[in-house]
Amino acid sequence: MKNESTIIDVPAESRSAMKGSAPLIGEARDHTTSGSSGYKRGLSIFDFLLRLAAIIAASVAAGTMFTSDETLPFFTQFLQFQAGYDDLPTFQFFVIAMSMISGYLVLSLPFSVVTIVRPLATAPRLLLLVLDTAVMAFNMAAASSAAAIAYLAHNGNQNTNWLPICQQFEDFCQKTSGAVVSSFVSVVFFVILVVLSGVALKRH
Repeated sequence: MKNESTIIDVPAESRSAMKGSAPLIGEARDHTTSGSSGYKRGLSIFDFLLRLAAIIAASVAAGTMFTSDETLPFFTQFLQFQAGYDDLPTFQFFVIAMSMISGYLVLSLPFSVVTIVRPLATAPRLLLLVLDTAVMAFNMAAASSAAAIAYLAHNGNQNTNWLPICQQFEDFCQKTSGAVVSSFVSVVFFVILVVLSGVALKRH
C-alpha cells in the first residue's frame, strides 16, 4: 500500500497574521508589568512622604515634652514650685520612646527609597511592614500612657485625692498635652504606612 499524505495549503495572509500575533502577547505582558510598577512606585513615593511627616510629628512630640519645664514665679524660703517631665516616670518614658521612634523613622528612609527605585521588590516592603507594625504598637503605648497622666494633671482624681495641677502650671500642661496630641498624629501616620505596605504586597 502506498502512503498517502495530505497537504494543507495555508494562505500567505494567514501565515503573516499568525506570525504577527506572537509579539502582541509579549507587548500586553510588558504593558501590565509596567502599569503595576508605576502603581507601586506611586505608593512608595507616598510612603516616603509619610515617613517624613511622621519624623516631624514624633520629633515635635519628644521636643515639646522635653522642654515642658515650668517654675512658678512665687516661692518660699524652703520651697520652689516647679514642674517638669522628669518628675514623672511616664513622661520620661514618653520622651525616650518618641526619640527612639524618630530615630527609627530616619533609619527607615533608605529602605523606602529602595522601594521607589525597585518598586517590584518584596523584601524591603515586608521588612518595613513588620518593623512599622512593631514601632506603631510602641508609639501607641507611649502616647496612651502619657495621655493618662495628662488627663490626671488636668482633672485630678477625687477617689485618690489627686488634685489637678493645671490651674497652677498652665504652660506645663499645655506643652504636655500638645506633645501627646503630636504623638497620636504619629500613630495615625504609622497606621497609614502599614496599610500602604499591605496593599503593595497584596498586589504583588
